[in-house]
Amino acid sequence: MAGKFELKKAKNDHFMFNLKAGNGEIILTSEMYTTKSGAENGIHSVKENAKSPDNFKALLSKKGEPYFVLRAGNNQVIGTSETYSSDSAMKNGMESVKKTAPGAAVDDQTK
Repeated sequence: MAGKFELKKAKNDHFMFNLKAGNGEIILTSEMYTTKSGAENGIHSVKENAKSPDNFKALLSKKGEPYFVLRAGNNQVIGTSETYSSDSAMKNGMESVKKTAPGAAVDDQTK
């Protein structure tokens, strides 16, 4: 199964998306958007910006667990990963986003 973006409407009438790997695991979560078109633009931005390793930034959570963010060209965060148990697992997550995002279909669950 190929990876996909799941576009959803949140409880607060905002929109967000998750990028899921082929195995169904969430590998990147977006911020909240006030409009559906904003979220769709966010998906497009992830597809484009995931192609460049320079747009990924490794970070540590307050608990010291590694995670990463994907930034757009303007340095704005457009997606955040889950926390990982190790740096190598986090790097695998980055690679998964790089491989999955550019060609991933959009599953619009807002309808």
